[in-house]
Amino acid sequence: MFNLVENIRTKIDNGVRISDAEALALFESDDLLAVGELAALANLRMNADKVYFNVNRHINYTNICVNRCTFCAFSREDEADEGSYTLALNDILERAAEASDAGATEIHMVGGLHPDLPFDFYLQILAALKADSPQLHIKAFTAVEVDYFARLTQQSPSEVVAELKAAGLDSMPGGGAEIFATEVRKQICPEKISGERWLEVTEQVHNGGLKTNATMLFGHVENFADRIDHLSRLRELQDRTGGFQAFIPLAFQPDNTRVPAARGVGGVDALKTLAVSRIYLDNFRHIKAYWVMLGLKVAQVALAFGVNDLDGTVVEEQIGHDAGADSPQQVSKDQLVELIRKAGKKPVERDTLYNEIKTY
Repeated sequence: MFNLVENIRTKIDNGVRISDAEALALFESDDLLAVGELAALANLRMNADKVYFNVNRHINYTNICVNRCTFCAFSREDEADEGSYTLALNDILERAAEASDAGATEIHMVGGLHPDLPFDFYLQILAALKADSPQLHIKAFTAVEVDYFARLTQQSPSEVVAELKAAGLDSMPGGGAEIFATEVRKQICPEKISGERWLEVTEQVHNGGLKTNATMLFGHVENFADRIDHLSRLRELQDRTGGFQAFIPLAFQPDNTRVPAARGVGGVDALKTLAVSRIYLDNFRHIKAYWVMLGLKVAQVALAFGVNDLDGTVVEEQIGHDAGADSPQQVSKDQLVELIRKAGKKPVERDTLYNEIKTY
């Protein structure tokens, strides 16, 4: 382990990327602190002691979805299912106005693939949000949703992206990636688009001028090699487009899901995955600890393991909580600032595109 650590430390110092074999060795190592120290070094060289957050609000506009992913506790098949819902336009606008009044700079909006909503509905949402709250940055729709819109309209993803941009879309989140490996995908989301299609759509989004994030759902049935394969494909796409802003490893929540033998995520695995991601993704500036799925305490500790972003205030997240996340529905700006300060870091409020608003 000593030679591995020293070799990787030298690579980080010289700006040389690590190999898949080295990433696998880090995942398999029992020396969590050594892995964390390497990640902290890589992060220090990129971001010094700054840790970013934003004031945002999540809006999950419907949980009705044509896909029935086994890992998802959020989705419902149709309107007759108990707990199903679809927000009316006025409800969405009301929530956005509340967010704006509370100082939010971003609306984060994703939902299920509703079988009956026309593409025009989504364009109307964007246009109405921009008319009502023009100062809000709209980060909405995943690559899975864009693919669905393309099939609805018989257009290419590039054409869909152009229409969404014209209506007011400012950037996109990184959901729907899950794990790219085909065999794993067959077990957790067989009806969802393939990993290859997710990457293809995302490349078209980047080429259309929109920034996105990237995610990886871990802790279900995948192995370390599957995680590295996922990271490798993201690193390759970022080399081509430079369109990813942040990478967000999402800790799988097993409650109310239907994945057989899914194991969930412990604190050690979560910290190691964040750390290896920081070391491996040398062309991603930001690694985000999504406190909704990690919990606030693990997310705070992750700031010593290469993480430089704590997401935001969130408000009313449903997807992770339906699967058993026991984190709060929201945190205040003051809470995030205090979490970051107590970790010995410098809190920086940002907008969605990482323009710095205020340093605390």
